[in-house]
Amino acid sequence: MEKNFKFWPDGNFKELTYPKIPVFEFIRSSARRWPDRNVVVFGGMEMTYRELDILSDRFAAALVDMGVKKGDRVGIHLPNCTQFPIAYYGLSKAGAVYVPLSPLLAERELDFELNDAGVETFIGLDLLFAMPQQVIPNSPVRNTIIVSMADCYPPVTAPVKMLQKMPTPEGTLDFTQLVAQYEPAPPELEFDPEEDVAHIAYTGGTTGTPKGVIHTHYNVVVNCCQFAGWLGGGDFVVEDGIISRFFMEGDSIENHIIGEGQDVLLDVVPWFHAMGIIGFMNLQVLAGTTMVAYPRFDPGDFLTGINKFSATVFGGAPQLFVPLVEHPLFKEMDMSAIKLVVSGAAPIPQYLLEIMLDRITGVVCEAYGLSECTMGCACNPPSRETYRLGSVGLPIADTEIKIMDLETGEEEMPVGEVGEICVKGPQVMKGYWNKPEETAQVLRDGWLYTGDMGKLDEDGYLFIVDRKKDMLIYKGYNVYPRDLEEVINEHPAVAQSAVVGKVEPRYGDLPIAFVELVPGGEVTEEELIEFANERLAAYKKIRVVRIMEALPASEAGKVLRRELRDQAQDMDVTLE
Repeated sequence: MEKNFKFWPDGNFKELTYPKIPVFEFIRSSARRWPDRNVVVFGGMEMTYRELDILSDRFAAALVDMGVKKGDRVGIHLPNCTQFPIAYYGLSKAGAVYVPLSPLLAERELDFELNDAGVETFIGLDLLFAMPQQVIPNSPVRNTIIVSMADCYPPVTAPVKMLQKMPTPEGTLDFTQLVAQYEPAPPELEFDPEEDVAHIAYTGGTTGTPKGVIHTHYNVVVNCCQFAGWLGGGDFVVEDGIISRFFMEGDSIENHIIGEGQDVLLDVVPWFHAMGIIGFMNLQVLAGTTMVAYPRFDPGDFLTGINKFSATVFGGAPQLFVPLVEHPLFKEMDMSAIKLVVSGAAPIPQYLLEIMLDRITGVVCEAYGLSECTMGCACNPPSRETYRLGSVGLPIADTEIKIMDLETGEEEMPVGEVGEICVKGPQVMKGYWNKPEETAQVLRDGWLYTGDMGKLDEDGYLFIVDRKKDMLIYKGYNVYPRDLEEVINEHPAVAQSAVVGKVEPRYGDLPIAFVELVPGGEVTEEELIEFANERLAAYKKIRVVRIMEALPASEAGKVLRRELRDQAQDMDVTLE
């Protein structure tokens, strides 16, 4: 289908100019444009753009002195906190590769990612270090740096804060002391942004098997510019190290929903997530936004923050919005300053959209993406008039989307017909880390075959019909049944298992496991739940196990998941 620009946002260029620069040039540029503007507010601490630039320079110098070389992998195992962007931009300035490590990972999952990516430097939180401390000795990690959120508290108020600084474990380095020891003197390195790797981000991909998605510096810069242009208009130019925009004749930044150097984002989307590091950190730094960062989501604190910090933007998965609109403060807070609410990771229900639009004067904007296209490839136009309910929007600048037949993937489907969503654009990943065969399966002739099912309407709006294979989404997090099944199948009494989701409007999909035992196998459903959940991240927790004499299967032996999914919907599940 030829790209349709009928509902393209006013003032937006159809094609953009993408700076060929490393990612850390975002903070370099913004520190010169808005040196004294706050970039992060967290736990009582305010950090300006100039300070972030200097502190990340110091951290880069520290990493180099520790032996970190260009291309080495550095893992960040942190929730959102002030130290996160210092570490992220610092490792980038040192030429290292960022490996996001979710603090929600279970021991076996962290062990896999550290070893598969070859992580040599680990940055973790003191409060969460007990588990990584057991895993690190069996990994390539040779440098361990410990962060304390207590360092973010002003000394005068620290005694009344809940968190106190813990002693630095033996054999590790204290992040704050490390940054203080070095001058802001990062190495002078040559970069090839189109080839040099910026991120290795783990995802279930299109098959459910964990794989490291390779994002080059160019991928990251491109995707940030695409969404900055979509929401704020203009094209991009770099002069004397400063990234700025130019506009069509008669247009200006004031005509768009998002400005430069003026917005305030309430940020609870985790920076270890693709949406977090691209859309809720790098994009914000490029735009000169102040990020009010939260390490975890509390609806009362979040709503209070709207007025406290004069927020103009927030976003996340729809499951975040449910407790917000149900909270008593939702009807009391003045939300007249909110210009944009970004929704992603799962479809937003109509009732939820209507409640939110009734309280804010701005726009709720739903988008679509996946790690394999860095973050995003489609977005609804940022206006109420062109928003299309149920759709994830139009292909963004320099991005093509087509729908291919499900059998061969070679025939493009007509308008309105369902097929596999395929994406082409400069934000599409370089490939999977050390997995050329899996890369070749999903990257064909420049097109990314997403595994997601969808359709395009006559105006080019994309509608998601089904998810990647059997993927579940719980509170915005991707949960791959195969991951859970592999853990259950490790039990000696289990012959095979199948995990499906029970739809729960508040949280998303609750994992339900159906299990077939080996002949003579003896184990209770409760024992299997305990066996599996102690090996899985908390958000992947299996809620119910049902032992069956045999899993329903087709004549070819394929498990009939749809039949199991229907059974799961009728189950009573206790929510915690």
